[in-house]
Amino acid sequence: MKVKDILAAKGTQVVTIQEEETIFEALQIFAKNKVGSLLVLNESGAIVGIISPRDVLMELLKDCEKIRRIKVKGVMTTNLIIGTPDDDLEYVMAIMTENRIRHLPVLENKRLAGIISIGDVVKKQIKEIHAENRYLRDFIEGKYPA
Repeated sequence: MKVKDILAAKGTQVVTIQEEETIFEALQIFAKNKVGSLLVLNESGAIVGIISPRDVLMELLKDCEKIRRIKVKGVMTTNLIIGTPDDDLEYVMAIMTENRIRHLPVLENKRLAGIISIGDVVKKQIKEIHAENRYLRDFIEGKYPA
């Protein structure tokens, strides 16, 4: 199973924000789109970071009133971990778990191909395991002609 299998089912739409936008604006985008992360783009459209509600929360705890003035670029994570469509899901799950990240931008030929979450990975693996279990049960019960 590959990352591209998840993207084929999930789609390639990615919600983004410009690095000059405020944290308040980021919160509005999170709420409107019901997403757990936003890829941050610079003026030329290049990916420069990722921001999550947790990043916002940690900043908010410092000073609640600053949230209307703080720029996304001051809070975002810039050391991005990137996946490719051909990455195995076992590898992706290990990377996400080891680095404690929930969202993985996927690049193909240096272009954004989509974003997957740990939930997407788990959902795909559970679906595959259920299908395999059913096939094995049916085989054991003799439901397939010999």
